[in-house]
Amino acid sequence: MRFSLIIPCYNEALNLPGLLERCAKLTTDPRVEIVLVDNGSTDDTPQVLPKLLAGMTGIRSIRVGVNRGYGFGILSGLRAGEGDILGWTHADQQTDPMDAATGLAFFDKAADPTRLFVKGRRYGRPLVDSAFTAGMSVFETLLTQRVMRDINAQPTMFHRSFFESWDNPPHDFALDLYAYWLAKDAGLAMQRFPVRFGPRKFGASHWNTGMKARMKFVRRTLAFSFDLKRKRRAGR
Repeated sequence: MRFSLIIPCYNEALNLPGLLERCAKLTTDPRVEIVLVDNGSTDDTPQVLPKLLAGMTGIRSIRVGVNRGYGFGILSGLRAGEGDILGWTHADQQTDPMDAATGLAFFDKAADPTRLFVKGRRYGRPLVDSAFTAGMSVFETLLTQRVMRDINAQPTMFHRSFFESWDNPPHDFALDLYAYWLAKDAGLAMQRFPVRFGPRKFGASHWNTGMKARMKFVRRTLAFSFDLKRKRRAGR
């Protein structure tokens, strides 16, 4: 089985050299391709990325001209990926692309890879961030009546057939929740594994910039969750 790992990059020019060094280790497996998505970056990413990729094998990039959201960048990469297994992770070096090698091993062992959903489980995070995640996990668990933990953990991995079943996925940070919820709804086998979540190497988070940003994220997530539940109940 081939595997395509999608990494959305929005204004991550300073992180790209270190990221690609880690990606090169993953692509020593000939089954793996990495698709970096320049997600409408306005920094030096459009100039830096092609130079860094020159001479590298198993790693390519696509560009989204205008940033239309985190989820839109990932979806663009998923559509461009050629693998039987698809997945995504972050570009900020808080998670290691090599974590996907652990996830891929679960698909190698699965009796039916089409029925498997693999997701990391973060450790090493600040207490405040962990508490925020725990609160969101409790809310989603109560709403869906299914256990939902560490929804935004990476990597997220699944079979292409699952991706092809998606209907109107969100273009923002709700994409992590959407994929996880649909996997639970479809009764896919869940496999979680611990991944270290470290500090950003360069730059600042594009969304986690303080309490105001977090409350905006909570409001958006609540609205999306109730809307998704309504649609699923209606059979859409």
